[in-house]
Amino acid sequence: MPKRIALVLTALSLAASAFAPTAFAVDPAIKKQLEKLDPATRLEQSCDTELMSRINKDDTGYKPDKVIAYTFKDPIPGDDRLEAPGAVFRSKGDWYHLSYNCITGPQHINVRELSYTIGDKVPRDTWTKYYLYD
Repeated sequence: MPKRIALVLTALSLAASAFAPTAFAVDPAIKKQLEKLDPATRLEQSCDTELMSRINKDDTGYKPDKVIAYTFKDPIPGDDRLEAPGAVFRSKGDWYHLSYNCITGPQHINVRELSYTIGDKVPRDTWTKYYLYD
Protein backbone atom coordinates (compact mmCIF):
# COMPACT_ATOMS: atom_id res chain seq x y z
CA MET A 1 0.00 0.00 0.00
CA PRO A 2 1.47 3.39 -0.93
CA LYS A 3 2.46 5.53 2.04
CA ARG A 4 0.01 8.28 1.09
CA ILE A 5 -2.92 5.91 1.35
CA ALA A 6 -1.66 4.54 4.66
CA LEU A 7 -1.34 8.05 6.05
CA VAL A 8 -4.82 8.98 4.89
CA LEU A 9 -6.30 5.87 6.47
CA THR A 10 -4.46 6.61 9.71
CA ALA A 11 -5.83 10.14 9.71
CA LEU A 12 -9.32 8.86 8.91
CA SER A 13 -9.00 6.24 11.63
CA LEU A 14 -8.14 8.86 14.20
CA ALA A 15 -10.97 11.11 13.05
CA ALA A 16 -13.43 8.22 13.15
CA SER A 17 -12.48 7.27 16.69
CA ALA A 18 -12.54 10.89 17.86
CA PHE A 19 -16.01 11.63 16.56
CA ALA A 20 -17.66 8.17 16.80
CA PRO A 21 -20.22 9.09 14.13
CA THR A 22 -23.46 7.19 13.84
CA ALA A 23 -23.51 4.45 11.23
CA PHE A 24 -23.75 5.65 7.66
CA ALA A 25 -23.15 9.30 8.61
CA VAL A 26 -19.93 10.83 7.36
CA ASP A 27 -18.25 13.44 9.50
CA PRO A 28 -17.48 16.61 7.46
CA ALA A 29 -13.74 16.37 8.24
CA ILE A 30 -13.60 12.78 7.01
CA LYS A 31 -15.66 13.66 3.94
CA LYS A 32 -13.21 16.42 3.03
CA GLN A 33 -10.28 13.99 3.23
CA LEU A 34 -12.12 11.33 1.22
CA GLU A 35 -12.91 13.79 -1.56
CA LYS A 36 -9.17 14.22 -2.17
CA LEU A 37 -8.73 10.54 -3.08
CA ASP A 38 -9.18 8.82 -6.43
CA PRO A 39 -12.55 6.99 -6.69
CA ALA A 40 -11.19 3.46 -6.12
CA THR A 41 -9.21 4.47 -3.06
CA ARG A 42 -12.15 6.54 -1.80
CA LEU A 43 -14.43 3.49 -2.04
CA GLU A 44 -12.06 1.36 0.04
CA GLN A 45 -11.34 4.10 2.58
CA SER A 46 -15.04 4.95 3.03
CA CYS A 47 -15.87 1.32 3.67
CA ASP A 48 -12.92 0.83 6.03
CA THR A 49 -13.74 3.96 8.02
CA GLU A 50 -17.42 3.05 8.34
CA LEU A 51 -16.44 -0.48 9.29
CA MET A 52 -14.31 0.75 12.21
CA SER A 53 -17.17 2.94 13.37
CA ARG A 54 -19.67 0.10 13.07
CA ILE A 55 -17.53 -2.43 14.95
CA ASN A 56 -17.16 0.13 17.76
CA LYS A 57 -20.88 0.93 17.74
CA ASP A 58 -21.94 -2.74 17.71
CA ASP A 59 -20.21 -3.15 21.10
CA THR A 60 -18.25 -6.18 20.01
CA GLY A 61 -15.53 -5.55 22.60
CA TYR A 62 -13.12 -4.63 19.82
CA LYS A 63 -11.66 -1.15 19.40
CA PRO A 64 -10.44 -1.08 15.79
CA ASP A 65 -7.90 1.53 14.77
CA LYS A 66 -6.89 0.12 11.38
CA VAL A 67 -8.52 -1.91 8.59
CA ILE A 68 -6.70 -3.39 5.62
CA ALA A 69 -8.97 -4.74 2.89
CA TYR A 70 -6.41 -6.83 0.98
CA THR A 71 -4.20 -8.73 3.45
CA PHE A 72 -5.25 -12.32 2.71
CA LYS A 73 -7.14 -11.92 -0.56
CA ASP A 74 -7.62 -9.08 -3.02
CA PRO A 75 -10.86 -7.15 -2.61
CA ILE A 76 -13.44 -7.37 -5.36
CA PRO A 77 -14.58 -3.89 -6.40
CA GLY A 78 -17.77 -3.07 -8.27
CA ASP A 79 -19.21 0.24 -9.42
CA ASP A 80 -20.35 1.28 -5.94
CA ARG A 81 -19.46 -1.81 -3.94
CA LEU A 82 -16.50 -3.53 -2.41
CA GLU A 83 -16.30 -7.14 -1.29
CA ALA A 84 -13.30 -7.79 0.95
CA PRO A 85 -13.11 -11.48 1.84
CA GLY A 86 -9.48 -11.34 3.00
CA ALA A 87 -9.42 -8.21 5.14
CA VAL A 88 -8.01 -7.69 8.63
CA PHE A 89 -8.43 -5.13 11.36
CA ARG A 90 -6.29 -4.17 14.34
CA SER A 91 -7.79 -3.85 17.81
CA LYS A 92 -5.94 -3.34 21.07
CA GLY A 93 -2.65 -4.34 19.44
CA ASP A 94 -3.88 -7.55 17.83
CA TRP A 95 -4.96 -8.29 14.26
CA TYR A 96 -8.15 -10.17 13.40
CA HIS A 97 -9.40 -11.77 10.20
CA LEU A 98 -12.32 -9.91 8.67
CA SER A 99 -14.58 -10.15 5.67
CA TYR A 100 -17.01 -7.49 4.59
CA ASN A 101 -19.36 -6.32 1.89
CA CYS A 102 -19.92 -2.61 1.45
CA ILE A 103 -22.12 -0.55 -0.86
CA THR A 104 -21.66 3.20 -1.20
CA GLY A 105 -23.33 5.98 -3.10
CA PRO A 106 -21.99 6.96 -6.54
CA GLN A 107 -19.39 9.34 -5.06
CA HIS A 108 -18.00 6.50 -2.86
CA ILE A 109 -18.35 8.57 0.31
CA ASN A 110 -21.65 7.61 1.94
CA VAL A 111 -21.91 3.96 2.90
CA ARG A 112 -25.42 2.68 2.17
CA GLU A 113 -25.05 -0.96 3.21
CA LEU A 114 -22.40 -2.77 5.19
CA SER A 115 -22.15 -6.31 6.49
CA TYR A 116 -19.13 -7.90 8.11
CA THR A 117 -17.88 -11.03 9.80
CA ILE A 118 -15.05 -11.04 12.31
CA GLY A 119 -12.81 -14.08 12.24
CA ASP A 120 -10.02 -15.44 14.37
CA LYS A 121 -7.04 -13.54 15.71
CA VAL A 122 -4.10 -13.56 13.31
CA PRO A 123 -1.19 -15.37 14.99
CA ARG A 124 1.60 -12.91 15.83
CA ASP A 125 4.24 -15.19 14.30
CA THR A 126 2.63 -14.66 10.85
CA TRP A 127 2.45 -10.86 11.00
CA THR A 128 5.72 -10.29 9.14
CA LYS A 129 4.63 -12.56 6.31
CA TYR A 130 1.46 -10.46 5.81
CA TYR A 131 3.08 -7.06 6.47
CA LEU A 132 1.13 -6.53 9.70
CA TYR A 133 2.63 -4.46 12.50
CA ASP A 134 2.08 -3.15 16.03
